[in-house]
Amino acid sequence: MIKLDNINKRFGETEVLKGINLEIKQGEIIVIIGSSGTGKSTLLRTVNFLESADKGTITIDDVSVDSEKHSKAEVLALRRKTGFVFQNYALFAHMTALQNIAEGLITVRGWKKSDALKRAQQILDDIGLSDKGQSYPAALSGGQQQRVGIGRAMALQPELLLFDEPTSALDPEWVGEVLNLMKDLATKHQTMLVVTHEMQFAREVADRVIFMAEGNIVEQGSPQDIFGNPQDPRLQKFLRQVGAE
Repeated sequence: MIKLDNINKRFGETEVLKGINLEIKQGEIIVIIGSSGTGKSTLLRTVNFLESADKGTITIDDVSVDSEKHSKAEVLALRRKTGFVFQNYALFAHMTALQNIAEGLITVRGWKKSDALKRAQQILDDIGLSDKGQSYPAALSGGQQQRVGIGRAMALQPELLLFDEPTSALDPEWVGEVLNLMKDLATKHQTMLVVTHEMQFAREVADRVIFMAEGNIVEQGSPQDIFGNPQDPRLQKFLRQVGAE
């Protein structure tokens, strides 16, 4: 079980997150939607302390970390429970696809290099990139790079996979292959917290859709409720703007 309790974050005078509370069940797929600047990506980054919240507690299974007072060891233990997929891929340019996926197993999990490379090849097979193991990121399409990024996060077998607008940096022709991989992960009951502008993905894959506005969770529910019967005027306006009514 994953729990965010009273998460607050400000940048200077701007209050970005205003006491967010959220519980995520094992195997649940939650998609966060909302306009730019509403705190969606910041919330995601506070979950594994890429961004440290000013106040609040994050719990994943048996690890609970207080944003105001915590040790490096506690943060590391929390990060080991998560995998993060960045919108700009964030692959190591000097490493092959195989090495990018294996790296976390070696440095975070302490695997032997040979075992890590073997597991990395299995993951490349799973994500449809069997023949790209020796390719460097510069030789891969955007969609392939993002699939490697997802593979790298999958390798650690995290309790929670965090996706920060994973298709926003992609050319339109590559979006489908990344979303299809995420849909495949969903069928395997991987717990996922996804920030995205892809409304169709939210409709098809999410167990729960959360709408954020002005640093708050304004409305949440099943895709049917959020898209079919939105209650808050801000959500209604947002759905009209993105053509998702």
